[in-house]
Amino acid sequence: MSNRTFAAVALALALALIAASMLVTNDYYFSAAYTVLQFVILATAWNILGGYAGYVNFGSAAFFAVGAYSSVFLYKAVHPPLFVMIAVGTLVAGLLGLVVGYTTLRMRGVFFAIATLALSVVLYTFVVNWDYVGGARGAYILQPRDLPFGLKSYIRILYGAMVLMAAFALVVARTIETSAIGRGLAAIRDDELAAECAGVPTLRLKILAATVSGALMGMAGTTFPYYLSFVEPSAAFNLS
Repeated sequence: MSNRTFAAVALALALALIAASMLVTNDYYFSAAYTVLQFVILATAWNILGGYAGYVNFGSAAFFAVGAYSSVFLYKAVHPPLFVMIAVGTLVAGLLGLVVGYTTLRMRGVFFAIATLALSVVLYTFVVNWDYVGGARGAYILQPRDLPFGLKSYIRILYGAMVLMAAFALVVARTIETSAIGRGLAAIRDDELAAECAGVPTLRLKILAATVSGALMGMAGTTFPYYLSFVEPSAAFNLS
């Protein structure tokens, strides 16, 4: 199956799931499905760097929280639509992944893993002391009352957004896996020194993987404040 066909099938299935969900009356199922799909995106994002390239990332919570707190910041600043929050949070987390990748991916093995863990601690400390987004007290995010399409609860919108984001993450991961980038990342995972000797641009590919992985993790966190209606650092940075 080509990547275009896979993308078309993924989109069709996502839309079919959203349409079929209109028949469900119990909001609990939407809440449970939202959580499952959130971790599908996080696992897919982690696999791009940790699975394809073999670089263990302990900073997943940091990227997730960056997506969440980007939404909190935008909510307090301009109250944009949900899709704008998702786009901005994804972009900010991707930029963080680019910076982290450029500064830490020259390290290998356990040293890189420790650096990503340190990133999470540093960002947690920063957010705890940032009063504009609630600091240690946390921040309340009120769900909109006027819902489109005659929907009865906002969790249905969040579920639909998460279905589409999960499909997007799977398409991105498969596209990378089946491309020259994926083959280069696999070579890095098997033997990075040999890959460098064979002409594989190892640092460039690792930075790209870190950027995409971070962006997808941040994307998973963008709707988190609306889902809980309240977000505080211990919840956003804790992905136990």
